[in-house]
Amino acid sequence: MTDLTLPADDRLIVALDVPNAYEGLMLANQLGDAVSFYKIGLGMLTGGGLALATELKQDQGKRIFLDMKLFDIGATVENAVRGLAQFDLDFLTVHGDPYVVKAAKQGAAGKDLKILAVTILTSLDREDLNGALIKEGEIRDLVAERAGRAFEAGADGVIASPQEAAMIRALPEAKGKLIVTPGVRPAGADLGDQKRIATPAAAVEAGVDHIVVGRPIHRASDPRAAAEAIVAELRS
Repeated sequence: MTDLTLPADDRLIVALDVPNAYEGLMLANQLGDAVSFYKIGLGMLTGGGLALATELKQDQGKRIFLDMKLFDIGATVENAVRGLAQFDLDFLTVHGDPYVVKAAKQGAAGKDLKILAVTILTSLDREDLNGALIKEGEIRDLVAERAGRAFEAGADGVIASPQEAAMIRALPEAKGKLIVTPGVRPAGADLGDQKRIATPAAAVEAGVDHIVVGRPIHRASDPRAAAEAIVAELRS
């Protein structure tokens, strides 16, 4: 039985993958003090995502991960990050190309915003990479290489699947850096569009700092209980 007295654990980041800010706020209110950290992605950007981020941060004291996966020329990335940094966010994603990471860090200068570099999306497999003309090699090796280069460029952390977390954690460049993983599914949960996954406990054991979970929580019959069960697993 889930211990309902467990406090929130910010290793769990709940993805607010719902259509708009109103539904996101309703879900956050339902989860209450069971969750302290939320991810807001591109899917909600036109549905009031930044307004929701501000409300959750300023009014409810939540931590906010804005998952924008920014990718453009350096000057544009720098300017975009500088603007987003004014929203008092905690994490922001950019593509892991070194020049993008460097530009993002310049844009975030003077702020507490952590820049997380995307390695290879957890919804992709080798066939997908072939179609995108990505160089040959095992995905885990490519992820580790991209992570190392992103760290060297100044990234505060990386986004990677839990299956690559141990390799990344072993990199000399990873000392003191964050590993944040989507593609985490509680045992028995629907995999959805994720292809490189692990359970919450296995992800943390591999060296992950934060796990991102969306549908297994917001589509559950009792989202709060689902979140509490994950927190209990993280602490077991």
